[in-house]
Amino acid sequence: MTAETQAPAPPVLRAAEITKVYGGTQALKGVSLDISAGRTTVLFGENGAGKSTLMKILSAVESPSTGHIELEGTAVEFASAREASDQGISIIHQELSLCPNLSIQDNLFLGREHTRHGGTLIHRSVQRERAQGVLGRLDKQLSPETLVGELRLGQQQLVEIARALLQNARVLIMDEPTSALSAPEVEILFHVIRELKAEGVAIVYISHHLEEALSIADDVAVLRDGTMVATARADDVDLGWIVRKMVGRNQDDLFPERNPALGPAALELTELSVADPAVPGRLAVNALTLTVHAGETVGIYGLMGSGRTELLECLAGRLPAASGEIRLHGDPLPASVRERIRAGLALVPEDRQRDGLVQTMSVGQNLSLASVTRFVRKLLLNRRAEDDAVTSMIADVTVKTAGPRAPIGSLSGGNQQKVVIGKALMTGPRVLLLDEPSRGVDVGAKADVFKLMAQQAERGLAVLFTTSEAEEALHIPDRLLVLVRGRLVADLKAGDITRDRLMSLADGADTTEKAHDE
Repeated sequence: MTAETQAPAPPVLRAAEITKVYGGTQALKGVSLDISAGRTTVLFGENGAGKSTLMKILSAVESPSTGHIELEGTAVEFASAREASDQGISIIHQELSLCPNLSIQDNLFLGREHTRHGGTLIHRSVQRERAQGVLGRLDKQLSPETLVGELRLGQQQLVEIARALLQNARVLIMDEPTSALSAPEVEILFHVIRELKAEGVAIVYISHHLEEALSIADDVAVLRDGTMVATARADDVDLGWIVRKMVGRNQDDLFPERNPALGPAALELTELSVADPAVPGRLAVNALTLTVHAGETVGIYGLMGSGRTELLECLAGRLPAASGEIRLHGDPLPASVRERIRAGLALVPEDRQRDGLVQTMSVGQNLSLASVTRFVRKLLLNRRAEDDAVTSMIADVTVKTAGPRAPIGSLSGGNQQKVVIGKALMTGPRVLLLDEPSRGVDVGAKADVFKLMAQQAERGLAVLFTTSEAEEALHIPDRLLVLVRGRLVADLKAGDITRDRLMSLADGADTTEKAHDE
C-alpha cells in the first residue's frame, strides 16, 4: 500500500457518543469527536453549545452521563483530572486558576513540586531552571519569582499556558487561550503550537476569534445546542461556513445597522495624558483630544500597549490624569469613581471576572450592586423595587438565566458579559464606556452585545468602546479612533478605512497621514 493510499492513523483521543445531563438540562447529546496526533482540532460553537463541557469530560474534570472516552483505541475511565494528566491529557481552562499571592514558579509547579531529601524539601533550583526554560519558550522575560498578582491579565494567561506545557502532554486542550493575549503574544503561542504538532502532540483548540482559530486549524468541528452539527478539514471550509453552522445565519447579519442622530457633546477630552501605572515615567495616553456626542458610538482600536484600557480607566476614575481636562456634558468631571457614576458615566471593564462580577453573588445581586442606593429609603432597602428593576434589566439586555437568584457562575460567558453591561446601565449613565466588550464571548453573544450598544446610542447615550478586533472596529462604530503608543493617529468616519490600512496604522507603520472627522 502506498503512502497516498494508507489509512489515516487512529485518533489518539476519541469521544464516543458522549451525553451529559445537569438536572433537567442536557448539555451534550451523543457527541463524538476524533482527535489526531500532530494535528490541531478547533472546536467552534456559541456560549452554551457544550464546548467547555466536552473539554472537561475529555480531561476528566467531569464524567459523562453516557458514552465513553477512548485513549489510543482503548476505552478509559479516569478517576480524576490528575489521573488524566498523568496519562498525557492536559487542559488550559478558559478562566484562570492561578494563585495571585504565589510566584510564577510556585504556580507552575503547584501540586507537582520537584522535591529532594525524600520529599521533605522543594528543589527550588530545578524548578527555577525549568520555569525559566518554559517562559523563554513563550518569549517572556519574566522572573520566575514575580508574584502572579503583579502581572497583567495577558501575562497571567501565558503563565497558565506555561503550566500546561510543563506537563509534556500527548493531548493539549486549550479553552480560549488567547482571550487576553496581545497580537505578538498570539503569534508566539501559535509558533509553540506548531512546534508541539511537529513533536506529535494533539491540540484541541477553542476560541471565539474565528478567523484566528481557523488560521491554526487542521480539523474543525462545530457544536450547536449540545449536538455535533458538522466536522470537516480546515482546508475545505471558510469563515462564512463556520458562522452559518454555529448560529444559522450569515456573518454580515451579526453587525447592527446604524443611523446615528447626534446630540450635543457628551464627553470632551482636551490634551489628556495618563501615566502608565506599570512603567514609571512613561505616558500610556499622550495629549489626547477628542469629543463624543450623545447618540454616537465611537470605537477606539489599538493593540496591546496602545493605551486604550488606561484611557477608559482614567475616564472612570480608576487612574488619575497626569494632565489635561475632562468634561461631561460641559461640566468638569468629579474626582472619585462613585461621583462619576452619579454624574452619569459608567465603565464596563475588560476583565469581567476580576473587575465586573462578584462570583459569590447571584445574577440579580450583581446587576444591582452599583446602583443599590437607588432602592434605599430611610436606611431600608426596598426589595420589591430592586427586584422589579433587576427583572426589567434582565429582559432589556436579554440575559439567559433561570432567574435573578441564579448563581452568576451558572451563566455562560456571553450572558455574564450582559450582566456586567446591565449593571452599568442600571446606574442610569449618559456616557457608557466599554473596554473590549466582546472579549471571551461567542459570535452570537457578540451580536447581542453590539445590538445592545446600538440601542443605547439610539436612546441618546454616548458610547465609547475599545477593541483589538479589526472586524469590530470596521463594522460597529460610527467613528473610529486609532491609538498607537498612547497617541491618536487616526480619527475616521465609518466606512472610510480598509482592514489593511487599519492594521498598518495600528502597527505604527502608517503615521504619515492623520484623518479627522470634521
